[in-house]
Amino acid sequence: SYQYLENAWLYIFSTFAVLWVLVWLYRDSVEIDNIGEKYVFVTGCDTGFGNLLCKKLDRKGFRVLAGCLTEKGGDDLKRVASSKLKTVLLDVTSQDSIQKAMEWTKKEVGDKGLWGIVNNAGRALPMGPSEWMKIEDFQCTLKVNMDGVIAMTMTFLPLIKKARGRIVNVASVLGRVAANGGGYCISKFAVEAFSDCLRRDINNFGVNVCIIEPGFFKTAVTSLEPLERELHRLWNQLSPEVKASYGDKYLDKYIKVQRLIMGVVCDSDLSKVTNCMEHAVSAAHPRTRYSAGWDAKLIWIPLSYMPSFVVDLGLKLVLPRPSKSV
Repeated sequence: SYQYLENAWLYIFSTFAVLWVLVWLYRDSVEIDNIGEKYVFVTGCDTGFGNLLCKKLDRKGFRVLAGCLTEKGGDDLKRVASSKLKTVLLDVTSQDSIQKAMEWTKKEVGDKGLWGIVNNAGRALPMGPSEWMKIEDFQCTLKVNMDGVIAMTMTFLPLIKKARGRIVNVASVLGRVAANGGGYCISKFAVEAFSDCLRRDINNFGVNVCIIEPGFFKTAVTSLEPLERELHRLWNQLSPEVKASYGDKYLDKYIKVQRLIMGVVCDSDLSKVTNCMEHAVSAAHPRTRYSAGWDAKLIWIPLSYMPSFVVDLGLKLVLPRPSKSV
């Protein structure tokens, strides 16, 4: 009968769905072999996600090559890691520094090639209303987050191709939803696009490209003090006409909103992000995208699939209105 057929199809579909989930979970849990022989280069290791990731990968047995901006950052990391972990000074805004780091890495890895690179180095500030920015305010962020990721990847690509390894690029949920003015969202959208293009171009050579999309976490990037300091600097460089269009109380209201958002949304458990990074370099079948944090999964990623007017309306309701808005 019709009812019997309907039930049979439902049973078949449910069985297929359960099997698919079980197979996916199994594939997702399979790890690569010979971890102790594999080299992983991580950028931005002085503090935050990069620092924590290096310690995790070192404990797991990887041969970690940590790019640090300062000597102190490198020394502090070496003190809490095994003798296998090695550090190198690296400024991702300098092609000369990147080239030197690559030559050093080439000597370290030898004929094996480089198994993984994690492009983690980044900066967020200045952030604020787009009209408050000067060209240099955009460029200083783009130089690190966009140009730095591209330069590191292209310079190290021959070593990664040799190992048929992994490229792990740290984007952000703000690379899916443009919620802030300044260079940060622009740079993270660029990382998403660059990673997608690269993945499709080099997949035939056995190289995987993974994107990490963290939500809001308590790091130096989301620290309120520098964020507020930068907002005051931006405000002070505005012309009297632009200031008047926003009104005297706009800056204080804007800062209060930022405090509220950071207080409610920011997660202090950085391991949610580093677990994703670790999976991307150690899994036999890495995912293309990793969303880390409850806000990423429940707010930002769903928002990114919605019509633009939904995000526009949401931000309009949250952010203060300029005094001369029409």
